[in-house]
Amino acid sequence: MKAIYTNILQAVSNGEKLLAILIDPDKFLLNNTQNFIDKIEKSIATHIFIGGSTVDDFVTETLISEIKKFSQLPIVLFPGDVSQITNQADALLFLSLISGRNPEYLIGKQVKAVSKLRQMNLEIISTGYVLIENGKKTAVQRVTETKPLSRTHIQNIVDTAKAGELLGMKLIYLEAGSGALHPIPLDIISKVKSELTVPLIVGGGIKTKEQLEDAYNAGADLVVIGTAFENDESFFEELKS
Repeated sequence: MKAIYTNILQAVSNGEKLLAILIDPDKFLLNNTQNFIDKIEKSIATHIFIGGSTVDDFVTETLISEIKKFSQLPIVLFPGDVSQITNQADALLFLSLISGRNPEYLIGKQVKAVSKLRQMNLEIISTGYVLIENGKKTAVQRVTETKPLSRTHIQNIVDTAKAGELLGMKLIYLEAGSGALHPIPLDIISKVKSELTVPLIVGGGIKTKEQLEDAYNAGADLVVIGTAFENDESFFEELKS
């Protein structure tokens, strides 16, 4: 399975909306894998994202191996660090935190990843990662020592996203952060989408089916939901296929 980006482009072209369930290996109980994946399989989810801000070595690889026993959905790495990269996954979002000004997360970590990626057969998808304030300090902000973009400075957000596309990034990811108090405002999603020719991912703070539909209607091509399912697996009942 090495055509994940092509399939995303095709879905966008067809007007289909995509949903990724984000699993943080550091917060996930391995013995709950079959039950959790069964619920994902019965939902409208199209992808499984794996990653977290801080994850112990080898935990990601073990989790993905277990997930593959129960699911054929594409598994995409959404790594917080080089240590989370594993060939067990199908693809990797090669993230650059373009909203921040810490060179380690703009290019430093990426350079360190190359020697590892050279030995792997992962589909690598360059992704401009844009962190937007949500009402509280996020793990991404703490780990990367960067500031999120102000949600009131919409043009700056739009220009940052567009700059990522012009730099050659294949996806733009607007992120409110794990456990965000507020999702990305709909007018931000809409205005960013109107400027892009590449697919737009939106994540963070989406806790209801209504918020999910609002994000799609505003222009999100792929929505990522994580914490909502960690806190309440019954949310899957609202998203059955």
